[in-house]
Order: sequence, then C-alpha cells, then structure tokens
Amino acid sequence: MSSNDVYAKQGFGATLEPVAPFGLLIIDLVNGFADPEVFGGGNIPQAIEKTQELLAIAREKNWPVAHTRIVFADDQSDNNIFSIKVPSMLTLLEDAEISHIVPELTPVAGELVVRKTVPSAFFGTSLAAWLTQRGVQTLVVAGAVTSGCVRASVVDAMQLGFRPLVVSDCVGDRAIDPHNANLFDMKQKYAYVATLEETKALLD
Repeated sequence: MSSNDVYAKQGFGATLEPVAPFGLLIIDLVNGFADPEVFGGGNIPQAIEKTQELLAIAREKNWPVAHTRIVFADDQSDNNIFSIKVPSMLTLLEDAEISHIVPELTPVAGELVVRKTVPSAFFGTSLAAWLTQRGVQTLVVAGAVTSGCVRASVVDAMQLGFRPLVVSDCVGDRAIDPHNANLFDMKQKYAYVATLEETKALLD
C-alpha cells in the first residue's frame, strides 16, 4: 500500500480550498539562506527565482505581504533553545549581511518585516494580528527552508485559523529529501499545496 493510500484510508488529505482575501508570507529568503556556504543549497535558489514572480502577483493584487528574517541580538542576550541546537544561527544579527532579505525580494513600503528568533513566523510576533486586521483568510507561503521555518509557520498559521497555501516551487530546502517529505506531510495535514502555475490558475 502506498503512502498516499495509507493516508487516504485514515482520512488525511481532504481538500482545503483557498478562500479570499489572500495574503503572502515570504519566510527567511535572506542572503544567508541563498548562500550554500552559509545556510543554503538544495533548491533554494530556484525558490527565490519563482518567488519573485509570486511577489509581483501579490503586489499587483494589493495583497498584504509579510517577510521574515531571523535576527538575534548582538550581545546574544536572546540566545534560546533553537540557537543552542544550531549555534550558527547567532550569526544572524540585525546588521549582518547574511540576515538581510535578498535584493530580488526587497520589501517595499507597507510590507511587514517580521524579526524572529525561532522557526515559526508567528511565535512571539505580531504577524497573526497584522494579517487578521487586514482580513486575510488564505495565507500564501513561500520561503526557506521547507522542513524548518516554512513548516513551523504553516502549522501555526493553520492553528490560528488561516488557510495555508504552500507554493511548492516557491519554497526550498538545503536538501531535497526533507523538502519533498515535508511538502507531502503539509499537504496531508495542514495546507493546500500547489505549484506557482497551479496557484496562478486558482487565482484566475
């Protein structure tokens, strides 16, 4: 029996249709995650390229757009369990080039930039309130990495009552196996998962 068959037999994978209004969340597409010598690799460069088109669509449609960055204090006063587990995260400081959003996706006026020190874009931040104030029901998600901050943010979005729509070729991971496994799992339990072309067709 295939994985799909097992999940279907147990009642997973029901349809979660996107419902307007839409918002866009771009997670941690910063220079450090674009660089395979720092936190990048895998299919993250392709995700960044595709996300440029997705961001252009969101701006054209006047969606609320939020970006996230991992930013730790210069004095490491906010060192936490995440940074104990991955000490190199402490290099993502406010003024460090590796913590800056990639130039291709530079935020514009009116777009929220969320600073966080844990995987989820929602934990300990104002993001949920910001999206709710703007009436967002379906949260379109792009970013890195699929198995980490993307997944954590998608799970929290679902728990907070948003409908996550994960754009599968606008999210990336430093390794393909965890990318694919987490897309499968999010599709089964937490989100609507579609390619950029499929997402564009939905919006049309």
